[in-house]
Amino acid sequence: MTRNTIGAIIGIALLAGAASAQTLINGAGATFPYPMYSKWFDSYHKKFPTIQFNYNSIGSGGGIQQVTAGTVDFGASDGPMNDTQIKDFKDKRGAEILHFPTVLGADVPVYNIPGVSSQLNFTPEALAGIFLGQIKKWNDPAITGPNPGVKLPANDIVVVHRSEGSGTTYCWTDYLSKISKEWETKVGRGTSVQWPVGLGGKGNEGVSGQIKQQPNSMGYVELIYAVQSKMTYGKVKNAAGNFVNATLESVTEAAGSVKDMPDDFRVSITNAPGKGAYPVATFTWLLIPTKIADPVKKKAITDFLHWMLTEGQTMTAALDYAPLPKPVIAKETKAIAKIN
Repeated sequence: MTRNTIGAIIGIALLAGAASAQTLINGAGATFPYPMYSKWFDSYHKKFPTIQFNYNSIGSGGGIQQVTAGTVDFGASDGPMNDTQIKDFKDKRGAEILHFPTVLGADVPVYNIPGVSSQLNFTPEALAGIFLGQIKKWNDPAITGPNPGVKLPANDIVVVHRSEGSGTTYCWTDYLSKISKEWETKVGRGTSVQWPVGLGGKGNEGVSGQIKQQPNSMGYVELIYAVQSKMTYGKVKNAAGNFVNATLESVTEAAGSVKDMPDDFRVSITNAPGKGAYPVATFTWLLIPTKIADPVKKKAITDFLHWMLTEGQTMTAALDYAPLPKPVIAKETKAIAKIN
């Protein structure tokens, strides 16, 4: 056997060893934070080449289902799991599920009205009326009233919503449930609801696509999708009576309304008080089991959580997500110890 042949065999063996050392961590869920998670997972892999995250952006409902079934290592949701879902997870997995807030984001009302490029003002009553199917025309006084000087057409409003289980939907319907008793009793809040009216689109991408294709349409998407897609989106009147644009500052102010974060991190910040608080804002969560059988995966996941709460938070603003408040980061850092 020649020296070159021996060298080639050693090289192949080294490559095989490197490949076998790769740790693949699978996750699925929310589309809302997908741009942020993609950035994080790519950056983390570059820093730690043996750790590879595979994240399937299928919506929060799917993320909850898959982590409960044990087909992924972690889930992701923009709406916290409810008590029934948490009990179902415990019954099936024999462990608890932990909620780790990752970033803050916002839902914005996006629209496509030919000839109208200005940023519209939406009251809570107008948004509830549109999605209940009670406000049907763009020139309804509920819309024209807060928008003096804007010529709105007498065309029918084409409502677009998510077609699958979605944390973006949870945030939107949680807000509508807080500002409209009729919505709360007839439809309610959830990752999936029985919509009174409208067309469905899969993912933020699907809703964005439907609105771009349908003149006189409107719907809701996560802020980053509206920004990236160059879509027109409106201001929303908050609990203090001010029309507020979705920005890092206004979302951060909404988060500041949480004075005492619960130990399980399940909290809603929609319709938050505060003069400049954007009212359709939310935390988004990673869903991590307390028991991770594979010690290598357990270390990889807990190390990533520590990184996400430190270096990862410095990357949020570039993608139009607001970073976590420092008290929340401190509390989450302690909660990582619950993973065993």
